[in-house]
Amino acid sequence: MIIVTRLNGQEFALNPDLIERADSTPDTVITLVDGTKYLVAESLADVARLIREYRALVIAEAQRAVSPTNTPTLSAVDEPAPPTVVPLHRRER
Repeated sequence: MIIVTRLNGQEFALNPDLIERADSTPDTVITLVDGTKYLVAESLADVARLIREYRALVIAEAQRAVSPTNTPTLSAVDEPAPPTVVPLHRRER
């Protein structure tokens, strides 16, 4: 979530994945994919920067979660056995 400010000074969190577009008219208007519009105090450049920083943080967290130091390794004992096929029923001939 990104934190933006209403024109009255109240901050709120906004999901940047739901933003369809942002316009500067001269106030910044954020339009969501469902058509909801928000007037915010941040400039268009600031909104774009907040979105970039949010996405970079998400990617960094995902990479940290799957980094080589965090992933368990399988030894020969831990390796799963190959799958076997078991028929549900056999037809009598």
